[in-house]
Amino acid sequence: MARQEQGSDGVRRRVVLFPLPFEGHISPMLQLAELLHARGGLAVTVLHTDFNAPDPARHPELAFVPIHETLPDGDATPGGGTDIVAQLLALNGACERPFREALASLLLGQRPPDVACVVVDGQWYTALGAASGLGVPVLALRTDSAAMFRSMLAFQRLRDAGYIPVKDERLDELVEELEPLRVRDLIRVDGSDTDALCGFIARVADAMRASASGVVLNTFDAIEALELTKIQDELSCPAFAVGPLHRMCPAPAEHSLHRPDRSCLAWLDAHPPRSVLYVSLGSVASVDPGVFEEMAWGLASSGVPFLWVVRPGSVHGIGTETTPRMPDGIDDEVRTRGKVVAWAPQREVLDHEAIGAFWTHCGWNSTLESICAGVPVLAQPCFADQTVNARYLTHQWGVGLELGDVIDRARVAKTARMMMTGKEGDQVRERARQLKLQTDQCVASSLAIENLARYMLSL
Repeated sequence: MARQEQGSDGVRRRVVLFPLPFEGHISPMLQLAELLHARGGLAVTVLHTDFNAPDPARHPELAFVPIHETLPDGDATPGGGTDIVAQLLALNGACERPFREALASLLLGQRPPDVACVVVDGQWYTALGAASGLGVPVLALRTDSAAMFRSMLAFQRLRDAGYIPVKDERLDELVEELEPLRVRDLIRVDGSDTDALCGFIARVADAMRASASGVVLNTFDAIEALELTKIQDELSCPAFAVGPLHRMCPAPAEHSLHRPDRSCLAWLDAHPPRSVLYVSLGSVASVDPGVFEEMAWGLASSGVPFLWVVRPGSVHGIGTETTPRMPDGIDDEVRTRGKVVAWAPQREVLDHEAIGAFWTHCGWNSTLESICAGVPVLAQPCFADQTVNARYLTHQWGVGLELGDVIDRARVAKTARMMMTGKEGDQVRERARQLKLQTDQCVASSLAIENLARYMLSL
């Protein structure tokens, strides 16, 4: 049972958390909240937007307070357009004042003071400044990899050196400061203006350096020790590697904003060990209709059993509420060896013995979940940090194969067979097994959450 961390007046100390309202950010923040409560002995209050609000009923041990933001109309609204950088800039602008007012209200109600610190998502550069301006120690939770965060801190230097904007003739050039990354692996957001992207990254990095009392990263030494050391060299505040958060939680609650179709688990039960290819491009990434069609026909002709998550909004131009339809004439092929669901309980799927590989967009949560499950990956990064993660999966840790920039049905079928039945697949599967063993050892001996809680109480 967690000890009760109390102040001199017998009041249990509290930490206030503020997640970014997207699934890949909400999940690790709530996992951190649960761990700080269960293992750090802290009370936890979660400030949150009305947009994509978490369900308090799933987390009875936590307190939830909405900030009641007013978001702009149109493409600036999260999920309302394809320009993610514009969305993040709009979110920061819209939420700064209501976040500050909600936090000030919490602080005003303290008798005696019980808030030890605030933890905000690392993309909330305005919230970092607002919390610091109220005189509260504030930490930033990075929900991406240490390698990604390091590339953000270096972004202005990369632009000054001519790597940004990316030029076709330099795509395969190694970035010496960030090996094993190539120029093509640097942060990119298709559909966003380069100056806007650079401006956003600069705001995040500047706010981190100016306001953060610490940086919390959902990663661990077994996979990113060198990157963590280099990050610490760049920051004046301490960095805490507390991951993999989803493995640290003893009985994790369901954090997904989507309702999973659990019938896929029974479908997996009917398949032999390591025989099924699991396909999911996450909760935000989407593809062009032509790519979707090539994926479908490639999977259908591969001869490989597959479980494919096709969620509403996963294909451009179809609408965020509409589930894409399979190409004409493919239904019989899909029913023969595949199962298609709108959403899956991913961690349970990856832990299922029938899963032999994971075709993924390489979001950081999916990357960590595949590593912890010992499942090799087929890498199809779409934007932002996913290119960085894909490069590490395939060339640093050696637990994945690249699908390549051009997705066509012949390549999909060939690569799926190579991963599931070929020598290359066996090699990356063995490396994935070995990395899982290292991860298990790291998790078993980790005191990262306890160390983080002690630091929070010392601020």
